[in-house]
Amino acid sequence: MSMNDPLGDMLTRIRNAQMRKKSRVSTPGSKLRARVLDVLKAEGYIRGYSEAQFDNGRTEFDIELKYFEGAPAIREIKRVSKPGRRVYCPVDSLPRVANGLGITIISTPSGVMADHDARDKNVGGELLCTVF
Repeated sequence: MSMNDPLGDMLTRIRNAQMRKKSRVSTPGSKLRARVLDVLKAEGYIRGYSEAQFDNGRTEFDIELKYFEGAPAIREIKRVSKPGRRVYCPVDSLPRVANGLGITIISTPSGVMADHDARDKNVGGELLCTVF
């Protein structure tokens, strides 16, 4: 069965694993997922991730989730741009999540980055997801 929204699937796996207080969750690998995980790690929402290569060329990411005093580091993670409705935004109207406490992950021509990095580099792009 083909998957229509691989990034949305990864975010749902993370959300579900944190509801069940899991320490790790695995997801199929891709370049876009790796870049989003890099941003989540740099912003301190996950501990990290490792990549496992299989003999048939398939990759899988093992994501280490982060908790603080029993509560997940990620309170809310939502997909913004979906396959049925892409959402693009110029740099001057990038949304602020929770008055600047959260981040928006954006796919720009300069790569996948958090909203504050996109403002610094003065680039807009596709709004992938919001994290708080």
